[in-house]
Amino acid sequence: MIYTVTLNPSLDYVVSVKNFVKGKINRSEKEIIYPGGKGINVSIVLKNLGFKSVLYGFTAGFTGCEIERLAKDYGCETDFIKIEKGLSRINVKIRHPEETDINCSGPMVEERYVKLLLEKLKGLTKDDILVLSGSIPKTLSQDIYESIIHNIDGKGIKVIVDAENQLLINCLKYKPFLIKPNNIELGEIFNTKINTQKDAVFYAKKLQKLGAVNVLVSMAENGAVLIDEYDMVHMGKAPEGELINSVGAGDSMVAGFIAGYIETDNYEKAFFKGLCAGSATAFSPWLAQSEDILNLLNTRPV
Repeated sequence: MIYTVTLNPSLDYVVSVKNFVKGKINRSEKEIIYPGGKGINVSIVLKNLGFKSVLYGFTAGFTGCEIERLAKDYGCETDFIKIEKGLSRINVKIRHPEETDINCSGPMVEERYVKLLLEKLKGLTKDDILVLSGSIPKTLSQDIYESIIHNIDGKGIKVIVDAENQLLINCLKYKPFLIKPNNIELGEIFNTKINTQKDAVFYAKKLQKLGAVNVLVSMAENGAVLIDEYDMVHMGKAPEGELINSVGAGDSMVAGFIAGYIETDNYEKAFFKGLCAGSATAFSPWLAQSEDILNLLNTRPV
């Protein structure tokens, strides 16, 4: 089974505004609410590709109930830990010619809830995949993902980490199966800018030397690169298309990679399925459907 962990899920309130003017009253053309959070995105795209997963994480209040209801509506199985106080966050995504996001903090998560999550995860086995992705509530320590992996270390579970800076770096000593920084996050880790695929390969190999088994770097319109466990370098350009939505593109890449790897046990094919899944979401109003991904995949040399 695949398990995704979203420690700080949200309701994403997406508002389309034709001509947004700062400091004025703006009228929206369209509003829609989605369940948000990187792990949730991964699970939904996996479901679209025909793979079941279970959502873990923390929810609170009426917003938490709505997150869970919406996730179930999209076909996901949920097993969230409910926090007694506070509210799960609502993030606002303003879409005018450029995207503007307002991401909120989320509820306070006490240590007792973390212990409950760790206890749940102890039931995973070597046949499972665990995805740790996204930001965390500000009350949690930057070693929370490290603690989760330490809790299950030695079981042979394939762990995938998609997180920023210290959240990611702390996990490397446990040799996660896959990490997926984007080019900006990769640059921040090494205090540089990643402008080309060649740059991405150079710094991805540094992360691999620190412990990561496979390193997948998403680069938006510049495609992606993968350094696999056999030191093979896979590069791909992004398929051509109109950018409509950048939210969830990286998460879709993770989901596509997982699906491709399970189907083929082949890193090159998994890489290109991930690349096409990320692009399909970027070309869609929200997360890509399987037919969108397969249409792009049919144009790839796999």
